[in-house]
Amino acid sequence: QVHLVESGGGSVEAGGSLTLSCTASGDFGGRKCMAWFRQAPGKEREGVAFICIGGSSIFYADAVKGRFTISRGSAKNSMLMQMNNLKPEDSAMYYCAAELEYGGSWTSRRAYSFWGPGTQVTVTS
Repeated sequence: QVHLVESGGGSVEAGGSLTLSCTASGDFGGRKCMAWFRQAPGKEREGVAFICIGGSSIFYADAVKGRFTISRGSAKNSMLMQMNNLKPEDSAMYYCAAELEYGGSWTSRRAYSFWGPGTQVTVTS
């Protein structure tokens, strides 16, 4: 069983920055890719950023392009997401996901096998 743990969430003023991290205990198969999703109250969980082991594929949601940067972490099966120029609409619970099924879309929450418990990001205006 693979366990994912996120950290780095918190409360920040608009325009500020946060860095989220996610580390997986154990190895995972499928397409060795990880992603960040977020879910605000009353909204669907949405894909924010995606990266594959080796960094061969990186994708971002349009809403965060130019502000968020996803990267591999120094530990095996880990990743980071630097979030700059945060906006109140970025406030949400952020989740780490891993092991994308072959043929699955990176934005589909159903395509991932493992999820972390989430870390809260709150951006105040």
